[in-house]
Amino acid sequence: MELSFFTMPIHPLGKSVSQCLREDREAFILADKLGYAEAYCGEHTTDLAENITSTVAFLASLAYETKNIRLGTGTVNLPNSHPARVAAEVAMLDHMLEGRLNFGISPGGLMSDAEVFGNLEKDRNAMFVECINMVLKIWESEAPYNLTGDYYSITTENTMMPEIGQGTIIAPYQKPHPPIVGTAVAPYSKGVTAMAARGWDPISANFLLPKWVATHWPNYCEGCEEGGREIDPANWRVAKNICVAEDQETARRYACDPGSPYVLYYSQLFTKLRKGGRLNLFKEDQEMPDDDVTLEYVLDRLVIFGDPSRVAEQILEFREEVGPFGTLVYAGHDWSDYELGRQSMILMAEQVMPKINAALGS
Repeated sequence: MELSFFTMPIHPLGKSVSQCLREDREAFILADKLGYAEAYCGEHTTDLAENITSTVAFLASLAYETKNIRLGTGTVNLPNSHPARVAAEVAMLDHMLEGRLNFGISPGGLMSDAEVFGNLEKDRNAMFVECINMVLKIWESEAPYNLTGDYYSITTENTMMPEIGQGTIIAPYQKPHPPIVGTAVAPYSKGVTAMAARGWDPISANFLLPKWVATHWPNYCEGCEEGGREIDPANWRVAKNICVAEDQETARRYACDPGSPYVLYYSQLFTKLRKGGRLNLFKEDQEMPDDDVTLEYVLDRLVIFGDPSRVAEQILEFREEVGPFGTLVYAGHDWSDYELGRQSMILMAEQVMPKINAALGS
């Protein structure tokens, strides 16, 4: 099993934005040094807690400070962007990284972002599909493009001067384009099937109950069969909230006590999902009343914590429950305790993963 990293991120309100971004960059650089295979970050325009506003810009700041890790947009929220700009910026980033880029995409889930871009009443899933199709068409076509859809139109035919290079968008470093991944956030997600059929790969979200994560594997297999692809568990990534410390009690405090970054994360997410009428994601039984879905209930089911041996045991139990995913994606959180935040990532790479892979190998 490989180890990767993903952060939305979520930081405490009032914490310096400069400090948040500095520590987020440190986490990516640390992941590179520790041998994490991949690292992704999200983006939002209208959220003070999730204050990376451009995943492309953030990853560009890491292009020449990382050496081996593949960096991933996690995700570019396509309905909030123009496909020509996405095609150009992602291609540029791919060249900066000389092919160490994964292209993560989604329709975007933050309602205030949808509102600020005028998309609240539009079909964002349809916009998402049209946008990614145009991005891929740009990359495989010759200028001046001539693309027209329900939401976007793209051409440079009136202003193109090929003799000096004007009018053409650069193609990616990787051919035909960077690997495409998408976050799967719904039980029984048919998006997983559609992604797999198109040659893309899913990341099952860290806030899904194990019962719902398990529904993604058969849908992924179905999509691979539709697309004529080999069914390879190595291409299924599953994100998980994990807190590792030298001893069980330190891990419990950092994961569960007031002031914990894990409590902050789920407090924010809990509020957003309740407001949006989507608490069903936290329910093992869909008949469960909303009032029974408490923060404590969610933390108990969705955060793994402990010393390295106990964390390894829990991850192996989780994998046995949900299916044979090949990449574990460690969910990054605010470093409310700088040393414990770093130590958790270090222990995960240096002590937990060797235990997991020894157990899987045996």
